[in-house]
Amino acid sequence: MPIEESPLELAARRAVELGNELANEEEQADLWDLADGLLAGAIHYWLYSRQPCDDPMCEECAPHATAEQRLTELLKLTTELARDSDYYHSPNDSNVGRA
Repeated sequence: MPIEESPLELAARRAVELGNELANEEEQADLWDLADGLLAGAIHYWLYSRQPCDDPMCEECAPHATAEQRLTELLKLTTELARDSDYYHSPNDSNVGRA
């Protein structure tokens, strides 16, 4: 029986698949440019999804009622997701000891 993916896992997997697909289609493309484009799109979508409603007194929207609050939340989430990534540390990091 297949394990059901959460919406977060599904979106992350599809983003990676899209990056791989673009890299395969555009062999001359810089992987960093592709990754930056995917990140830009994800950020735009995330900010769009966090827009407060038109009620300035809405308690549900209060945690993200200003652009700065949304940016703070985005940076916190980005840091958490990056640190949880299998790719956060690399064996080629400059602060890795070499014997």
